[in-house]
Amino acid sequence: MKIAVGMSGGLDSSVAALLLQRGGHELTGITMRLWPGEPGAPGRRGACFGPDEDVETARQVCLGLGIPFIAFDCAATYEEMVLRYFREEYLAGRTPNPCVRCNELVKFGMLPQLAQSSGLAFEYFATGHYARLQFDPGVGRFLLKKGVDSRKDQSYFLYRLTQDQLSRTLFPLGELLKARVRQIARDAELPVHDKPESQDFYSGNWTDIIPQPDREGEIVDSRGRVLGKHRGVWNYTIGQRKGLGIASSEPLYVIAIDAGPNRLVVGTEKETFRRSCLVGDCNWIARETLAEAVDVLVKIRSAAKPAGATISPLDGGKTKVHFAEPLQAVTPGQSAVFYQDDVVLGGGIIETAE
Repeated sequence: MKIAVGMSGGLDSSVAALLLQRGGHELTGITMRLWPGEPGAPGRRGACFGPDEDVETARQVCLGLGIPFIAFDCAATYEEMVLRYFREEYLAGRTPNPCVRCNELVKFGMLPQLAQSSGLAFEYFATGHYARLQFDPGVGRFLLKKGVDSRKDQSYFLYRLTQDQLSRTLFPLGELLKARVRQIARDAELPVHDKPESQDFYSGNWTDIIPQPDREGEIVDSRGRVLGKHRGVWNYTIGQRKGLGIASSEPLYVIAIDAGPNRLVVGTEKETFRRSCLVGDCNWIARETLAEAVDVLVKIRSAAKPAGATISPLDGGKTKVHFAEPLQAVTPGQSAVFYQDDVVLGGGIIETAE
């Protein structure tokens, strides 16, 4: 098959390309240029958005494998679709997940589209994500499943992919453990075999991408008593304990961010727990839509343990999530992703929590 491989300059995408090449496929490595400035600036390593050397590393890996390599300029698209969203969400008092949005709109959206528009012919787009795909003829849909390596599973970040995107995608690492992937790279003497994990989507100072002057406001408790001042609501997230700058006889946590009146609400650890949440902007993978109440496991952030819940459809395409046990720090702006066994049922963006 003719396959375009999304190359990040990291270990996983490099091994994905190697395995596909060993399978006899015709490959072209493609990557996204996201950074609008000059490469090589100090202090920005280890992130997908930054002036680092990852594009050149991806080029060198492809050169070593003997496959063509093309870098596409996606900086303007990334700025509009991801960074702008990131800024607006934080300034509105929500905590977004830029990686989820990037996968949907840029990595699995704009990048393969640009490759096709350039004249590159390919049947599938492959990446180094730890996830699996399966077509279910019973429902006539492609299913997104967790990667075999539970510690590296990345299905949470992929829940917004459409059936059309999934139908043209390959995840060569879905059945492998991370340790095995690194060993394959070491045995093949890939230049990235000892490259450390990337950390976040951005490793610099967030004031560089949220150019907003500090805007002080009140920190209040759940009864409205003023306890201190905050430095701008975008500096905080639900469940945060450190950096509040207020004295108390017991630990206090952020329990609500009210961007309208520019107020930060804090409370005790007990007050950080919620029994339910409202989820909007839902995307369903294993089914056309949610028509009735269903018992699921839900992840309310990428690093969270799956928790039991019942999800119910509401008007306007929204979903009500009732947790089997109260969960801590249910955060508006984050994604709630629903699982049945190892299959991603779907998910959406947390709007409110109760």
